[in-house]
Order: sequence, then C-alpha cells, then structure tokens
Amino acid sequence: MTSTIAPVEERRSLGIGLLLFAQLFFATLDTSAKYLSFIGLPLGEVVFIRYAVHVVLAVALFLPLQRDLFRTRNWRLELLRGLCLLGVTGANFLAQRFLPLTVTGALMFTMPLMVTALSGPFLGETIGWRRWMAVGIGFVGILIIVRPGTEAFHPASLICLAGALSAAFYSIITRKLAGVDSAATQQVYSGIIALACITPFAFSNWVWPTSGGGWFAFIAIGITGMVAHQLNTIAHRFAPPSALAPFSYTELLLLALASWLIFAEPPDAWFYLGAPIIIGSGIYIWFRERQLNRQITVDQVED
Repeated sequence: MTSTIAPVEERRSLGIGLLLFAQLFFATLDTSAKYLSFIGLPLGEVVFIRYAVHVVLAVALFLPLQRDLFRTRNWRLELLRGLCLLGVTGANFLAQRFLPLTVTGALMFTMPLMVTALSGPFLGETIGWRRWMAVGIGFVGILIIVRPGTEAFHPASLICLAGALSAAFYSIITRKLAGVDSAATQQVYSGIIALACITPFAFSNWVWPTSGGGWFAFIAIGITGMVAHQLNTIAHRFAPPSALAPFSYTELLLLALASWLIFAEPPDAWFYLGAPIIIGSGIYIWFRERQLNRQITVDQVED
C-alpha cells in the first residue's frame, strides 16, 4: 500500500491548533532531556536515545502503512532538515546543562523573529507591519525574561541562539517539504540523519539510568520527540511558518511549570512580566491571520 502525499492547504486555524498540541510534547521532551543531564547522562548519549527511539517508532508505525516510506522527492531538503533538527536538539540540550528551562526556552523563542525575517527571501511571503510589530513586541517580552547582563547571558545563551536559528531554518524547510514528501517520510529521514551523525559520539561514556524517573525520561525523550515533530510537520501543511511560529510561545508556560516542580527553579518576577507580553503577541497574530483569511475568502467569493 503506497501513500498519497497530502497537499499543502490553507487551513491556518487547524495548523495552529495542531502546533499548540505539539507544545505539550515538546515541553516533555525538553524536561526529559534536562532530567537525564541532571542525573549524569552524557550529552551524546541523551541525543542518541532521543533519535534512536524516534527512528524505531517511526519505522514501526509508518512502514506498514506506507511502503514507499523511504522514497523522497527532494533528498537535499530532507538532509538539510535533518541537520537543522540535530542542531536544534544539540544546542538546546547542551544549554540546558547550564541554564534553567525558562531561560533556555525564552532564548529559543527568538526563533519566530528569525522565521519572519527569513520567510520573505526563502518562501516569498509578504509579512505586514502589524505582524512585524507583534513579533517585535514578543521579542521584547523575551528580553524582559532573560534580562541582558544577568545569568541569561552565560555563554550557553549564545548556544541557544544558534539553536534558534537552526529551528527557524528547520521550520522553513518543513514548509517547503509540505506536499512534497509525506509527514511520515519527513519524520523518518530527520531521525535517521540525526541518528547517523550522533552515533559515533554516543558510546564513549555510556551511563544507564538507575531510578524510575530516569528510566521514564530515558524512554519518553524519544516518544515525545517523534510525536511532537509529527504534529509540527502536519501543522506546516496547513499554515506557513510565519503564522505558526509565534504560538510556540505557549511552551514557555509548560517549561516554567516543569522547572518549578521538578528542578526547584521557579520562574522569577521578570518571567511573569515577560510571559504575558509574549503570549499576547502570539494571540494577536492569530487574530490577524484569521482576519486576513476571512478577507481572502470574501475576495474569492466576490470574484
């Protein structure tokens, strides 16, 4: 049985809803990664487990349904997408060893501004001044949280910013592959490429978990990663990156909760000031997207 590649559709509300659901899994992924580092597992091992489980599950779930699972119509983009995803994972997991989840999360969310700037030259999209302003306001909220000159500007913060740039390119490439390769094919290739790159560095100092929480995180890191990226990939079939990216901000709330309850690193007052600004910018862009979609629909009907 072969699959039919699902075409790109303009259903932005559905795309945004799928992305919001994906944030729960992304937050669990990040929390699991930090916990494994917290109990002493090496970085290479953590990244390896994240992608090894991802690949095994993806192949087991998708191959029976899609016999042409490994057939791609654009292997160059698949390769670049896999490398970008590995860059995001490696940078984020490394930075988490030195910074609280709230800080790494906030720094990673410079990604929407990067996506907006890159969507013009790479996707040919026109971004109006209102959305530029909303994303800029969201960036101000991030600056409030990380507070230049404080611990957020530990050298690890630069690693986070490099990861955010990788995430921006990953998002744009995912949009380019929508309607070209199936979501399942994209998930398999991204996992295999990342796994192939990290495997040579994974076994030099292997450490097994010794607690129930450690084993839970050990398994969850791969499962949640695959589910989150599958939902994210499908979301990009229904909406462009510039519309989706600001809604990734909701993960900040989940990371703040995990940071508080699991790692005893509660958000400070600056986080409570900056987070509503970030979330508000995302909500505004959502309303703006809906307004533009209604106008396009009306114009089409009138024509």
